[in-house]
Amino acid sequence: MPSDTVHLLLCPVCRQALSFGAGELRTLKCTAGHSFDAARQGYFNFLVGKGTAFEADSADMVAARSDFLSHGHYDGLALAIADTAAPALAATNAAVLDAGTGTGHYLRAILDRFPASAIGLDISKFALRRAARLNPDAINIVCDVWQPLPLADGAVDVVTVVFAPRNPAEFARVLRPGGRLIVVTPRPGHLAEVAGTTGMLGLEPAKEERLAASMDGAFIELATRELDLDLSLPAVDVVNLALMGPAGHHLDRSALPDLLASLPSRTNVSARFRITAFEPRRPSVPGS
Repeated sequence: MPSDTVHLLLCPVCRQALSFGAGELRTLKCTAGHSFDAARQGYFNFLVGKGTAFEADSADMVAARSDFLSHGHYDGLALAIADTAAPALAATNAAVLDAGTGTGHYLRAILDRFPASAIGLDISKFALRRAARLNPDAINIVCDVWQPLPLADGAVDVVTVVFAPRNPAEFARVLRPGGRLIVVTPRPGHLAEVAGTTGMLGLEPAKEERLAASMDGAFIELATRELDLDLSLPAVDVVNLALMGPAGHHLDRSALPDLLASLPSRTNVSARFRITAFEPRRPSVPGS
């Protein structure tokens, strides 16, 4: 459990600074007496009060994502995210927040290149169990991104959001001056070859325009990169694609064996991503 990252955290109850208990790294405490023990798998649960109204990814959804990513299909995306983060992580004592970390796959690609302090947030305890194993050098926390984030102002140099919800005001608050927000979204045509067969949800119309509008008040767009990955997937990973995404909340699990049996041994699939880097807007100076 990384002790040099805890100074970035705030108590989710009272917003006071957190620290590890004396002589051990499995209990986080604040000066007001609130305490959070690590789960056996190594993550912390910061859902307090009523918790979250959002549906967390289930164990089988997380398992499907872990299996799919372990086969290397999206490694090109992971490397591209690390490349985009590089300019903001070159300094010593850099820190990164992965909001919606899932199994921690994309954060791992960053940490393999940069010795940064790292925090992974997700609302799924099943995802955090895997993330804590993959990234023991990060602090992994069950947290609702729509609530005030448990980080101090200006705590991190990079925030990554890969297919996950976005809270622009909070992301801007926790970023240091010169930091960057990296958002990954699908583009039209993403997984089109299998979307209908597997029951995956289609892209919302004007998704790019809504992303820009949601960021406009807090961020300025720095750069956008389009990434295409042409994949040849075995049948089991086509099923994993269907189960690991948002459609996994609604898929009929009992129909998956029939879906698997109906697929060819391999399917050519086009993965289409947009990677957008933003920087926080500087506060306006009166009279300027």
